[in-house]
Amino acid sequence: MTVQLALYKGRGQIGNAAIRWWANSAYSHCELVVDGVCYSSSVMDGGGRRKEIDLSSENWDVVAVPWACTERVLAYFAVTDSHRYGWPSLLLSQFLNLNRPVKGAEFCSEWCAAALGLPAPSSLSPHTLGEWVRFLGEPGHRPVVGPC
Repeated sequence: MTVQLALYKGRGQIGNAAIRWWANSAYSHCELVVDGVCYSSSVMDGGGRRKEIDLSSENWDVVAVPWACTERVLAYFAVTDSHRYGWPSLLLSQFLNLNRPVKGAEFCSEWCAAALGLPAPSSLSPHTLGEWVRFLGEPGHRPVVGPC
């Protein structure tokens, strides 16, 4: 099984525009993709979710995550599937820059980074998570996460 990071750059709704503006980024949402199925925390679905999404449009950039542990992503989803969307964590970590995660509620990039085993997941926006994933996928760079 393979893992990919899908980064949403479509127009979306007013919240998408606000996130793109605040983060000074083309991206407003992200998903981890395992064998064509997307996993994330979504405001539209109220929190943790598993969903099939058509990623073939120009609204998405998809990045391979060859160092990711599929089992870790799926196990993290099993634990967080019932979690609500992380509004408190989003406000405390991204808008106020306090990096204060809130247990039981993750925003999309926080969820994806935690599922990948990256440190300080609440500090990452979709843009910065995409940058880290691309960096760690380059030859000669070693992932900061341990084995499965």
